[in-house]
Amino acid sequence: MLAIVDDDESVRKALLRLLEAAGHCARGYASAREFLENWRVDKPDGLVLDLQMPNLPGADVQRALNRAGAHFPVIILTALDSPGAREECLREGAFAYLRKPLDERLLLDALRRALVRSIASKTTNL
Repeated sequence: MLAIVDDDESVRKALLRLLEAAGHCARGYASAREFLENWRVDKPDGLVLDLQMPNLPGADVQRALNRAGAHFPVIILTALDSPGAREECLREGAFAYLRKPLDERLLLDALRRALVRSIASKTTNL
């Protein structure tokens, strides 16, 4: 299951449709808090995370997941690319950092590569 966290309902629904049309099981979350309260139970294989959200920005979510020992790839999406944001997110372990408006092919390719790498690392850690 892939998790999508975006406070913009239309973007979240469009991403859900895209991922499901590409054969992925996906679940959307309207807020970072909602996701952080549920990720341990929902056990996502990957996360598509909006960077600019009210109350709890995507970068803070990524740091919280790192502190909690989450082991799934994170792909950051942003409409407002601020100086240093890409470097910070990648330094914190984001697999990819993509700008909106989103090129669907880039997202699907990044997800494919992230999931392949994630599966490979889990297999070598057995």
